[in-house]
Amino acid sequence: MHTALLAAALLVGCLLAVQASVNLQLNSAVGTPYGASTIQLGVATTLLVVLAVAAGALGALGKLPDVEWWQLLGGLASPLYITSGILLFPRLGALAAVGLFVTGQMFSSLALDLFGLLGLKQKDLSVGIVLGALAVLAGIVVIIRGMKAAAPPGAPKMSAAGRVGWLVLGIVAGGVLPVQGAVNAQLRAQLKEPITVAVISFAVATLTIAIVLLVLYFTRKTPKPKIAPLKKMPWWGWLGGACAAAYVTGTFLLIPTIGAAVTIALTVTGQQLTSALIDHKGLFKLPQRSLTKPRALGLALLIAGSLTIQLV
Repeated sequence: MHTALLAAALLVGCLLAVQASVNLQLNSAVGTPYGASTIQLGVATTLLVVLAVAAGALGALGKLPDVEWWQLLGGLASPLYITSGILLFPRLGALAAVGLFVTGQMFSSLALDLFGLLGLKQKDLSVGIVLGALAVLAGIVVIIRGMKAAAPPGAPKMSAAGRVGWLVLGIVAGGVLPVQGAVNAQLRAQLKEPITVAVISFAVATLTIAIVLLVLYFTRKTPKPKIAPLKKMPWWGWLGGACAAAYVTGTFLLIPTIGAAVTIALTVTGQQLTSALIDHKGLFKLPQRSLTKPRALGLALLIAGSLTIQLV
């Protein structure tokens, strides 16, 4: 049973990498990343509402008047993460983009733990944490340095300043995920229903990105979303919402059973291995980027660092 739960945690991480990849197909059909994010988050919210109704969990919404306002804001991280994935994957590739996300996740979670922020128990700085952090940092540096050599023909050109901007976006987008988890954990402590917490988180995320879409559309900074091309989109283009819902639900259910450290270590490992496969094979119509020796070394360092930080 324990082995099955560990495998489930690894699979949940794989789904997060798949989510970011298939969203590019949705973006291609809709014509704007903000419209694609709105649709994907709307799909995820709908699936979670159906699940919550089936589980009889929506009664927990009656406890909302007793909740602190900031505990409802965990969903703000999702639009940033999802939209960043749509923007970064074609520019950097799946492996580099997910590597940046993981780097942000690791250092953000370390800050939360070491300073005891958002209700988390404070942890002491250990040799394992230092070595793991250095390995993660070395891994992403190696991957980014090898990015140019692995770039396929026709990949978007970037200036030095633009490249730095995209790298920072990837780290920030990954960094907000542990904050989201910590905020949602506080909400779960109040509501006692993880599925209801997931519904609230995704509802907030959907509303937020929908408002961003409307503002950008009316200020003429993004085109009007297209609906007609969605009919011709491959079936797997709709999987992003299901993957997002599965990730949130899976982590909520796994953390109390196998622990937060093991869950995070395995989901992050799943993310990285799947992103490397997607890049190497050019899956989901993404440009093929070979897994060169430097990129393989960077991947190994990222995985080793992630496991060391969480498990040592």
